[in-house]
Amino acid sequence: MGRIEDLADRYQRHIAAPWQRNLAGGQKAVFLVYDKTDERKLLARKRLFEIATREAGHKWTSFDLTNAFPAWMAADDYREAYFESPDDLRMKFDTEFVPYAASQLRAALTAPEVDDETVVGVFGAACLYGFTRVSSVLKEVERDIRGRIALFFPGDVDNNNYRLLDARDGWNYLAIPITLHHGELES
Repeated sequence: MGRIEDLADRYQRHIAAPWQRNLAGGQKAVFLVYDKTDERKLLARKRLFEIATREAGHKWTSFDLTNAFPAWMAADDYREAYFESPDDLRMKFDTEFVPYAASQLRAALTAPEVDDETVVGVFGAACLYGFTRVSSVLKEVERDIRGRIALFFPGDVDNNNYRLLDARDGWNYLAIPITLHHGELES
């Protein structure tokens, strides 16, 4: 069995356990942490996680952050000027891009078909790198998590300290990490 299949198996064992209902939003998050070099393999096999969720008796829907920045930038009236002076754009990341990305994710979390038995799988977190932190977007939507959110995270975790693409200073988050680490499940 390959690494992605092992990760899907560990995810299924976790997601099949009875869900505690009175958790804060951040505690309803599951981070599936994998090596950044496995990103394409994971995307090719992401259906394994949907199947695992459904076999555990829950519903599944997915959301992809990959196009959040290009869509936000394409809608900006001053985009051409920002391409000429990209440093001018930095001020807008926290004030405009984070709320935009959060609103896109919020729409997926609060869609009519999503309830407290639904897992929303979130892909494309790596595309936020260089623009904002994953934690900034997640903090905006924590109250909107109904069932569970499964964030696919190419990077590293150590004692709930997450590093996207192994390249940034880490940040602490309440999520439950599921990862392959010396053959053991991290939790």
